[in-house]
Amino acid sequence: MRDTSSHDLHSAPASPVTAHERARQKMVLAICLATGFATLLDQSVLNVAVPALRAELGAGRADVQWILAGYSLTFGLALVPAGRLGDAWGRRGLLIAGLGLFGVASVIGVLAADPWMLVLARLLQGVGAGTANPQVIGLIQDTFTGAARVRALGAYAAVGSLSAILGPVVGGTVLGLAGPALGWRLAVALSIPFGLITCLLAARYLPRSDRPSRRVHLDVGGIALLGLVTVCVLLPVIGVGGAGPVIVAAWLVAAVLAGAALVGWERRTARRGGTPILLPALFASRGFVLGTVVAMCWFGSALGLGLVVTLFLQEGLGLSPLVAGLCTLPAAVAMGISSTLGWRVVGRYGRRSVTWMLGLLVATLAAMLLLVGVLPAGALLAAVVLSQLLTGAAGGLITSPNQALTLAHAPPGANGLAAGFFQVSQRIASTLCLAAAGGVFVAVAVPGDLATYRLGFSVGILLSAVLALVALVASLFDRSGTAPRLDPAQGRGAPEGTVR
Repeated sequence: MRDTSSHDLHSAPASPVTAHERARQKMVLAICLATGFATLLDQSVLNVAVPALRAELGAGRADVQWILAGYSLTFGLALVPAGRLGDAWGRRGLLIAGLGLFGVASVIGVLAADPWMLVLARLLQGVGAGTANPQVIGLIQDTFTGAARVRALGAYAAVGSLSAILGPVVGGTVLGLAGPALGWRLAVALSIPFGLITCLLAARYLPRSDRPSRRVHLDVGGIALLGLVTVCVLLPVIGVGGAGPVIVAAWLVAAVLAGAALVGWERRTARRGGTPILLPALFASRGFVLGTVVAMCWFGSALGLGLVVTLFLQEGLGLSPLVAGLCTLPAAVAMGISSTLGWRVVGRYGRRSVTWMLGLLVATLAAMLLLVGVLPAGALLAAVVLSQLLTGAAGGLITSPNQALTLAHAPPGANGLAAGFFQVSQRIASTLCLAAAGGVFVAVAVPGDLATYRLGFSVGILLSAVLALVALVASLFDRSGTAPRLDPAQGRGAPEGTVR
């Protein structure tokens, strides 16, 4: 039986759109896609530069974890407050400010002479990216409706996923051509021209928002407590190299206490007539909650797997950064092709299509886990490339459909906030998985001993498989009808977040 609600998401007739409005929508979408590409490319472009960073900057294990995962930490911290501010004060200024900070931080990273300077640059880049990206999804939600919104969200998700997968390819190419000493700096600088051009286009073409007619309530206490919870969860993982069990336990206890304080504060805010950051209408939606779980687990699984694949190919099999990057290219191509079909698939099959692809992903990772320990090096390389092809194809049919289905449940006036929570879940997952997968791999692998590299690779695959399995279960339990039904009479969505 077909999911009629998700079918309507694809097939509802659209309101007539003038040529001027169509041109404006295209420019808004182009700015959104460029913002996503510039900021999300930076997430993975340094993965292939880990050996160079160790050699050229003298970066130790903890430094590498901070460089790779610190970006996601501050990205995640900025998302929710930036999304809420975008809802309240307009998105144009925040997007420009976020891109500007991102560009300045990139310059600091290029000039870094010590590991701590690159860590600082990565943290600042994360703040800038986390400020800009909720505005992107909010702009798409505000600008497009019906099937056009699904296509636009799908295009953004596809660009984000492709930039993450292309990062190692581009970084490997730069390192191969320029050498490790200059190559990693050029890899950091790659996003600067994209960010600068996008910033100028946003200043020129994005409409200025009217100032709110009344004072907008911002849940500053809730934002601060949510940030504290995020820090308490992520810091011990990022600093796992120097954090013993007692310290990790203390951080987790602090996270629980901060979480309890957050819940109490939010209840108090609601009783006093304020707008809590944990918006009840948002988290009362089963589709939003389960879709966010799917996004969180899938994103963490994909980034963790990408990191251990890159490390294994370079340090375990001895491939150059360029060749290692090219081995991930099939995944990027497959994801690009399947992403173009995502909006059609979600319109026809709804949540079921996401579930099927997650099942394919789990099966692929399970097969790889069995093969890592038994295949000779040459055959294992071929198996890695094939598995990357399959996971990329599945990812293109997971990312954009799941994002469109989930964000369709955003309550009225909360597009930016919903986007912020949706993305912060992905940032938390990516920080945890990058730090955990990279940390375990570095700790287990012994230079010159392929067996230990196989073991580190197996642990990384296992982590990714478990997360993919959790995402599969969450997708199976989503019985919410997958998305709010669109109003065929007007060709526009029913009020966002209305679950029928």
